[in-house]
Amino acid sequence: MTLKLLQRSALSAVTLLSLTLVASKSWAEDANALIERWQNLEVGWEQQYSEYFGVPLSDRSPEFTEMIDILAQQSLANRQTSAILYAIPHDEELELILATSSGLAVQERVAVTQEELLQTVADFEDELLNPRRRRSTAYRQLAQQLHEWLVSPLSEHLETEGIEHLIFSLGQGLRTLPMAALHDGERFLIETYSLGRIPGYLLMDTGSRSLQNAQVLAMGASEFQDAAPLPAVPLELASIVPRLWQGQSFLNESFTLVNLQEQRQQQDYSIIHLATHAQFQPGDADASYLQFWDQRLSLTGLRELDWQSSPVELLVLSACSTARGDLQAELGFAGLAVQSGIPTVLASLWAVSDLGTLLLMSEFYEQLKTAPTPAVALRRSQLAALRGDLDFTPPPLSDNLPPGTLVGSPLPDQVERLDLSHPYYWSAFTNIGNPW
Repeated sequence: MTLKLLQRSALSAVTLLSLTLVASKSWAEDANALIERWQNLEVGWEQQYSEYFGVPLSDRSPEFTEMIDILAQQSLANRQTSAILYAIPHDEELELILATSSGLAVQERVAVTQEELLQTVADFEDELLNPRRRRSTAYRQLAQQLHEWLVSPLSEHLETEGIEHLIFSLGQGLRTLPMAALHDGERFLIETYSLGRIPGYLLMDTGSRSLQNAQVLAMGASEFQDAAPLPAVPLELASIVPRLWQGQSFLNESFTLVNLQEQRQQQDYSIIHLATHAQFQPGDADASYLQFWDQRLSLTGLRELDWQSSPVELLVLSACSTARGDLQAELGFAGLAVQSGIPTVLASLWAVSDLGTLLLMSEFYEQLKTAPTPAVALRRSQLAALRGDLDFTPPPLSDNLPPGTLVGSPLPDQVERLDLSHPYYWSAFTNIGNPW
């Protein structure tokens, strides 16, 4: 089903004409049916996320014209045509719904069972995560099959509409799929689009924000009592603050929840960077957590930190890991932004190599200086990793670096030799929440 539900004025990209201007009764019935289906989907997903987190997450009703209007406004503001693609597995088929900033609405049904689709997802992720396959392209066939199911049925519309930024809202079993690594036979999806991920339109932050002149609060730990060490974290923090961004950084013993709150009371930080283990696990929201030096902070506790009084626009979690194939873990990861109350969260789907994270994060903050959105900055960084263009420059030795920073150690030499072209290294990172 393909419908042009809205039309734009030639004078203004955000002027909406009435939906009552339809040419035929059957067209109107199709349009109403698609909008009703979308509304039911949005309401159902909002209830699912609210039940998981134990709090109501939205008091809005889903308005299709409002969503199209937001897409159009953001496309104009960011000079990137945007679209939202819903992918919902059913027992006997995959349902796709596409909405674009011009008002195009498309519904497609793909003949693949939920069992086959999710098994392919699991096999694909197994290939990406297998350490013995880092120099193999064996994942490519699975990447192409997933692209064929999830994106190809809409490729003609995406091309005709000139879509540059593709936002995914994904159903159960797909919410932690590394979309950037899907492949059309010639290129990865990230080579065609910048990407975003939202739990649903009702749960998407749609506000405008600016990160120009933002202060960064960078915190993390390289050592843990009951988790694997992250030896590159000191250099990661030092590469962000003060080399690339203004702000403060704190390592190990000073990486505490108390210090985080104290620093935010003393200074406004629009960007919070936490280089530490974050685990999204089966069970309720209290089972998933961020690891501080002296304690764990559950997802429930994360929301209680009051990120609005001193507004944080971007939270970066550079060492996340999500239990694969588990509904609750998926909800925790995909709902991270709306649960925390922070507009945009950049996080990893799995624990990427320590050195790989160092390089990619350094490049991300470099690109964030000039990119119109974090999504574009992330895409540029991922493309640099894919093409072997990452250029890491260790920060100069100075009194401003966190204690324990490995400047002058063999670590920078190892970094320079690291090949990050395999999607294991770069496709795990994704934007959640405000997709721009």
